[in-house]
Amino acid sequence: MSDALSEDGSDINQDDSQEEVMTPAELIAKLEEAWLNEKFSPELLENRSEVVECVMEQLTHMEANLQRVKKGDAKAGFHRMEIDRIRFVLSSYLRSRLQKIEKFFPHVLEREKSRGEGQPSLLSPEEFAFAKEYYANTETYLRAVALKRMPPNLQAVDMLKAVPEPCLDSFVFLRVKEQQENILIEPETDEQRDFVVDLEEGSQHLMRYRTIAPLVSSGAVQLI
Repeated sequence: MSDALSEDGSDINQDDSQEEVMTPAELIAKLEEAWLNEKFSPELLENRSEVVECVMEQLTHMEANLQRVKKGDAKAGFHRMEIDRIRFVLSSYLRSRLQKIEKFFPHVLEREKSRGEGQPSLLSPEEFAFAKEYYANTETYLRAVALKRMPPNLQAVDMLKAVPEPCLDSFVFLRVKEQQENILIEPETDEQRDFVVDLEEGSQHLMRYRTIAPLVSSGAVQLI
C-alpha cells in the first residue's frame, strides 16, 4: 500500500519528491465520494483500493482509541455510531463493486485486459482474482447443465455476446465540483442537433452517463 496513516490517524501518501497529508475527515469524504459514484454509475469504476486500505487502518485506529475511553463516557456512544457508519459505507462500496463484477464479468475482464500501459487498474488484485474465478465457474456450470447436451457446433459460447454490457446511455444525477465549459450533449432524436452546455460549479443536473463519464473519473463531478 502506497498510503499510510500517521500517528493521529491522518492518511499520508509517501513519495520520494513529496508528502501528501490527509486528515481523517478528508479520507472519509473520499470514501463517501467513491461510494456514491460507484453506487450510481452504470459501469464499474476505477478501483480505489488505496482509500479502502487507509479507511480500514483508520477504523482500526478508531477502535483502539475507543478502547481507551472510560466506561460510561457519553462520547463512546457517538464514536461507536461513527465507526458503524463508516463500516456501512465501506461495506456498501465493496458490495456494489462485487455486484457489478458478477453482472458484467466478461466485459470487466476485457476492459482490464485491454488496459494500456500506465492506465489505472479497473480491478484490485483481489477483485481480479474473483472475476477470473467467477468467469471460470460460470463456464463450468454452463457446460455441465446445458452445453454438453447440445450439438457440437453449439457447445461454444461467447461470453462477451451472451452477457449484456453496462448501459452507458442511462441518465444519472450529478453535482458539479469544478466548473466545466463546452460539454457536448448528443441529441436524443434524429430531429435534434448536438449542442454544448457549461456546467457551473455547485449546480446539479440530470444527464446521460456517457456524456459525463470522463468527468466522473477525473473527479470534476460527483454522482448523487
